[in-house]
Amino acid sequence: MVDDKEKNMKCLTFFLMLPETVKNRSKKSSKKANNSSGSSSSSSKLPPVCYEIITLKTKKKKKMAADIFPRKKPANSSSTTVQQYHQQNLSNNNLIPAPNWQGLYPTIRERNAVMFNNDLMADVHFVVGPPGGTQRLPGHKYVLAVGSSVFHAMFYGELAEDKDEIRIPDVEPAAFLAMLKYIYCDEIDLAADTVLATLYAAKKYIVPHLARACVNFLETSLSAKNACVLLSQSCLFEEPDLTQRCWEVIDAQAELALKSEGFCDIDFQTLESILRRETLNAKEIVVFEAALNWAEVECQRQDLALSIENKRKVLGKALYLIRIPTMALDDFANGAAQSGVLTLNETNDIFLWYTAAKKPELQFVSKARKGLVPQRCHRFQSCAYRSNQWRYRGRCDSIQFAVDKRVFIAGFGLYGSSCGSAEYSAKIELKRQGVVLGQNLSKYFSDGSSNTFPVWFEYPVQIEPDTFYTASVILDGNELSYFGQEGMTEVQCGKVTVQFQCSSDSTNGTGVQGGQIPELIFYA
Repeated sequence: MVDDKEKNMKCLTFFLMLPETVKNRSKKSSKKANNSSGSSSSSSKLPPVCYEIITLKTKKKKKMAADIFPRKKPANSSSTTVQQYHQQNLSNNNLIPAPNWQGLYPTIRERNAVMFNNDLMADVHFVVGPPGGTQRLPGHKYVLAVGSSVFHAMFYGELAEDKDEIRIPDVEPAAFLAMLKYIYCDEIDLAADTVLATLYAAKKYIVPHLARACVNFLETSLSAKNACVLLSQSCLFEEPDLTQRCWEVIDAQAELALKSEGFCDIDFQTLESILRRETLNAKEIVVFEAALNWAEVECQRQDLALSIENKRKVLGKALYLIRIPTMALDDFANGAAQSGVLTLNETNDIFLWYTAAKKPELQFVSKARKGLVPQRCHRFQSCAYRSNQWRYRGRCDSIQFAVDKRVFIAGFGLYGSSCGSAEYSAKIELKRQGVVLGQNLSKYFSDGSSNTFPVWFEYPVQIEPDTFYTASVILDGNELSYFGQEGMTEVQCGKVTVQFQCSSDSTNGTGVQGGQIPELIFYA
């Protein structure tokens, strides 16, 4: 009986060791197979994939991320979770130390994600980045080929080369990692400072869903500060939807866009397209000053001395796209005429253009830009006066509103005195969740009629859809004024639907049904 028991124990021990033995043998056999597989891969009958390689000039934090498939924690797993492994592999190439690590992950997606940036079973390596800033990243040909037709052609196509190391100098390491993370993990992780480079990588390796996510990210984070740079890149990447969104921001917030640092980073072709823009909503003196700022930076890029002659040289024919004759005379006399960029004859001819009956011919465009036509959303069906007195005394009139499409609030239409002409002082403000987005203190004159009178923000404020904003005004002037009645909770204004609701900031009686702030003035 004892001998039989010992035999059973030995058999059990052998049985438990068998998987490890088989695994070791399979490793040896797989190495032999890999050594002999080079010729077979190159003989694949699949047609090659043609693709165009483009060069991206990236520009310079908030982190935004979106998981396509949220990761679930494996049931009955050990203390080492999928997330911990994933975080390790994001920063370095760690092997999985735990035996039977496959059992920790219930889905094939999670098991596949373990291979992301992991040397385990890697059969190719990429040296990514320009000289002096490279990073060596592991890859698995099968996974990469499934995720990208370019990788499929590279590894399994008719022209495939059996290389253990591939150099990619035109892609940033962070962007390449973001693309690999999507291919391996079905996760999209984008950041403001790398999204353009990631878009380039996604375009180069034909990963369309990642490219679309990059464009959506850029559209969401688009502002006057980066609109000009993104316009340049959207044309390079042939993304018409993003190009259109950039133009919307540049047109409506033209002065902010032209004064931004990003404007000086655009290429000459983009500069020309902006200077030609008929709907640019900016004073021409601002356009002129922006062009000079761009010329100064361009001289530095071309290693030219910062002289008036060189500024004019780099501007070239684009100088004549600035509509200098449409400037206010004061702006021309105190600005453009004294800049030194114009020749003496040009300066003299433009002065004659302003003053002479017989105007000289000019190389400059002499017709003013059309700009944008503001729309007005009126929320009251009637107004009242005299029988009721509206008092201000430094109190705040406020209303909340939301739109269903992105617009740019340029100002408010306000009532005036109901008993003759009067002057008002108005402090207007626009907030979102308590954060001030725009404000201005100005005066306006009312003629005693029931008309509304516009009061403008310094710059139009971008308003996102489906979010409530707070419009406020503090008025000081004749207290016997018009006020609105029969207010509407929803108003259709062109293609934009505006909803109104009461604001807790209102301390002077204004609400949805009646009060002040009868109009929102906006660009759409």
